[in-house]
Amino acid sequence: MRARRGQRGFAYAWVLMMVLVMGIYLAELGDVWQTRIRRAREEQLLQVGDEIRRAIKAYTEQDAGQGGGGQYPKTLDDLVQDPRVPFARRFLRKAYKDPITGEDWSYIGAPGGGFMGVYSKSNDKPLKQWGFTAQYASFTDKPSYQEWKFAHWPGGGSRTR
Repeated sequence: MRARRGQRGFAYAWVLMMVLVMGIYLAELGDVWQTRIRRAREEQLLQVGDEIRRAIKAYTEQDAGQGGGGQYPKTLDDLVQDPRVPFARRFLRKAYKDPITGEDWSYIGAPGGGFMGVYSKSNDKPLKQWGFTAQYASFTDKPSYQEWKFAHWPGGGSRTR
């Protein structure tokens, strides 16, 4: 009987060790998965931010082309349905939320009212710190997503900061 008791103790210790190893492995897997999700959200932030910037540019150029002074939109909804005309004119498919926070964007105010750009409210440090295209080169080594600004600047400048 003594041999069996010793074997039971060894099997119990082995099972506990395997549970510990599996727990460590699953924790690492969770970290990798979270990083992958965050990278996808960063990519979406770059795509949606640029789409909003281009929509603002088209909105102001449309106004300037009709004899206006290049009026800026007041909200993202103005880019989804242009309130200046009685018919359907869209510059954006929908009023996108900030992909990082899932909330509304922060606006960059425009001269004369409205907004000329958007940026994330997140204070988190971006995973992507280099390797941006020339258009986004100013995003290199930024300490937070709030520094990634997508705007159509007055005077026709379409740069990002």
